Amino acid sequence: MSAPSVVPLPSSMTATGGAPFRLDGAVLTGDPAAVTELRRLLGLRTGLHLPVESSPGSGSAPAGRRIDLRIGTLRDPESAVVVIEGDAVTVEGADAAGLFYAVQTLAQLAVPSGADWELPALRIHDIPRFAYRGVMLDVARHFHDVQTVEAVIERAAGLKFNHLHLHLSDDQGWRLALASRPLLTEHASGTSIGGDPGGHFTRDDYQRIVAAAAARHMVVVPEIDLPGHTHAVGLAYPELCEDPVISDEVKATVRDFGGDLPRSGELYTGLAVGFSSLRIRDERTYAFVSDVLGELAELTPGPYLHVGGDEALGTPADDFAVFMERVTAMVVAQGKTPVTWHEAGAAPGLAPGTVGQYWGFVEPIEGMDDKTRAFVARGGRVILSPADAVYLDMKFAADSPLGLTWARGVTTLERAYDWEPAEVIAGIGDEQILGVEAALWTETVRDLADIDALLFPRIAAAAEAAWSPPRGSTPERSWASFRERVEALPSLWAALGFGGTSPENALDPEGTA
Repeated sequence: MSAPSVVPLPSSMTATGGAPFRLDGAVLTGDPAAVTELRRLLGLRTGLHLPVESSPGSGSAPAGRRIDLRIGTLRDPESAVVVIEGDAVTVEGADAAGLFYAVQTLAQLAVPSGADWELPALRIHDIPRFAYRGVMLDVARHFHDVQTVEAVIERAAGLKFNHLHLHLSDDQGWRLALASRPLLTEHASGTSIGGDPGGHFTRDDYQRIVAAAAARHMVVVPEIDLPGHTHAVGLAYPELCEDPVISDEVKATVRDFGGDLPRSGELYTGLAVGFSSLRIRDERTYAFVSDVLGELAELTPGPYLHVGGDEALGTPADDFAVFMERVTAMVVAQGKTPVTWHEAGAAPGLAPGTVGQYWGFVEPIEGMDDKTRAFVARGGRVILSPADAVYLDMKFAADSPLGLTWARGVTTLERAYDWEPAEVIAGIGDEQILGVEAALWTETVRDLADIDALLFPRIAAAAEAAWSPPRGSTPERSWASFRERVEALPSLWAALGFGGTSPENALDPEGTA
């Protein structure tokens, strides 16, 4: 018997054999926010607009079977217990987030039955595996406005992701206006890759994003990528940046993808990486970084500031180590936890407790695993973003006009699913893993339709890696089960207005990914 179509898979889900719960005529009661969310989702999914009992037990609402949503006494953060019987549905969340996630589960479970809709008789006890479940959106290569970011938040939260990592700066543009350094957006935000339009967030825009994320139980993790990926900084403050380092790799990227070589003082709209660097031995650089991080910390209520550290090929190794040591210490001084890409693990003086984000392959190469283990040795933990599994900007099919293929070619849905976080880096298991993050870089991504086409359905595979028990721990935590469960979700996604859910970017006609 197939498992009910819930993604990510709950930690425990048991069919009771009882009668299903019919939705027509049901009454919603309990926590107001959860009731409002479930009513919205079921209305979009089923067309039913269920009545709400405003004062439970008062008799003011129509008599009927009840869906009761409450925050209770469960101990595990974000957890919930769901019991579905023929005459009642009871949901207990450990907290508001756990209740919100249980509501998403109920929306997935709703299935048509003749002229009615019903929920199958189940008992679910759901506890997330990892505390950090992230989605990264690059707004630097192509700018995406507040409404688009809010749409990404809605898509991610529905799959129980709880962190939004915003990549706010890169060679192609600086995307957040800062009062302390106004020239950044005045001179370095006007374009995107290929000469497409640019843009930036005002401080109010950013705070709106933070509030929208919080409303759906997500924490914003802002990233300012340093000391490389900083060509845009040089457009505003040329005294802070070295001249571009034009390597053979940079020339090859220009040859393969077009555009011009980067030049100091000129907007860069190509795809090459690794050519830019801040001036590491100039104290003006650290005054700049202090201004930026101080203002970003003020605007960001969450605990993390991401300071990049990847692909700093234009920075000598000794200088890179000095820079990462100083900058991670500056983040700590702001009362935040620093996050860097895994390359910064090579810096011996990195601030203790710094979180390392691994973006190598499921099978590490070139010592990337050693650099990642260095974070744990210094008291930090690890976020896993293996590029050949959860970099969702990779092509889902060879003929897709969207996406790239540098991470071992096409990333099918099966490959996005079929990996186990605790097996990526030897010596790094669940206790050392903070979480899993799916990333969407936007070299080829211009709008929400492009985002949806690349996110769905592979984002669901990343959600299961982040939330569910280890791969293979139960028969349901398998590619075969996931494939069946995820096949039922495009109808829900379409009802919610999410695009990109057609079969061609899910499963091929033969049923392989």
